Amino acid sequence: MIKKNYFFWGLLLTATLSGMLLMYQLVYSPVLPGSIQSKTIRIPTGTDFKGLLILLEDEKILANTTVFSLLSEKMNFKEGKVKSGQYKIYKGINLIQLIRKLRAGDQEPVNVVLTTERMPENVAAKVSSFIEPDSISLNDVFSSNELIGKDGFTKENFQSLFIPNTYQMYWNTSASAFLNRMKSEYDKFWASNQRLKKAASLALTPQEVYTLASIIEKETQQNIEKKRIAGVYLNRLKIGMPLQADPTAVFARKDFLARRVTDFHTKFDSPYNTYKYTGLPPGPITMSSISSIDAVLNYEKHNYLYFCAVGDESGLHSFANDLSEHNRNARIYRDNLIRRGLR
Repeated sequence: MIKKNYFFWGLLLTATLSGMLLMYQLVYSPVLPGSIQSKTIRIPTGTDFKGLLILLEDEKILANTTVFSLLSEKMNFKEGKVKSGQYKIYKGINLIQLIRKLRAGDQEPVNVVLTTERMPENVAAKVSSFIEPDSISLNDVFSSNELIGKDGFTKENFQSLFIPNTYQMYWNTSASAFLNRMKSEYDKFWASNQRLKKAASLALTPQEVYTLASIIEKETQQNIEKKRIAGVYLNRLKIGMPLQADPTAVFARKDFLARRVTDFHTKFDSPYNTYKYTGLPPGPITMSSISSIDAVLNYEKHNYLYFCAVGDESGLHSFANDLSEHNRNARIYRDNLIRRGLR
């Protein structure tokens, strides 16, 4: 009888210890397999606790949802406590550490990289690849935002809000919060390096500076020429001479694949066509880089009124004070194209 009791209690003790060991392993073992250094998960806005369990199971992070649920309840991480966002799970993190991370909303920030996108809808598409809102949500906010009619913003020049750069923010940033962040970055940008003062000295608003910079952005990829080209356009603006900027005519026609500008572009009636209308177009024709904006604000002072591409492999331009000199440069350009077999 005594032997039977010993056997029973031995089995019970073994089972208890085995259960405790299993529980210990489930709670304190790393949630990621040994070969994986880290894993990024995204918890969408509005996810409930059940949805979180499904997500973690699908991502192969949870081996046992029951243990996770029980432990979460014990640690006061339950329904209503799930925080959306992007989380990076590192090698070695255990179940308790995972719950603490999710409970605290300890997100990993993302880098939103804005480059010189052509149109606001292109900006929306680009941004949606970095944060949670889709391009439709972003476009809706862009088209109905409260900035229009304030601080010099119009529907046409709204794109001047976006300063190409890399911005850190959280993945679950809403569309409206993104727009507010861009306005904050815009204000900081123009308040720095005497940019507002320099714009005022040109009798231009920040939006007008940006619009001119967007033309320069499409005229040249050579930063060393940007200040000189800015000087040409500012000289023309001062004397009321049409800018006659090819990129504006291309933009007016929305013929973005055009290899050469012809009458099809320059004779098209549009306020964006600076062959038809004197002064700046109503708004930017693309996002402008910081280098192009600063080229306008720190333009090169000279008497040039014309420029055309050299036509060689350099990608540079020839500049002229008058039309006859410009025509000579244009002939050199055509000869270079013929020499290169491009005409």
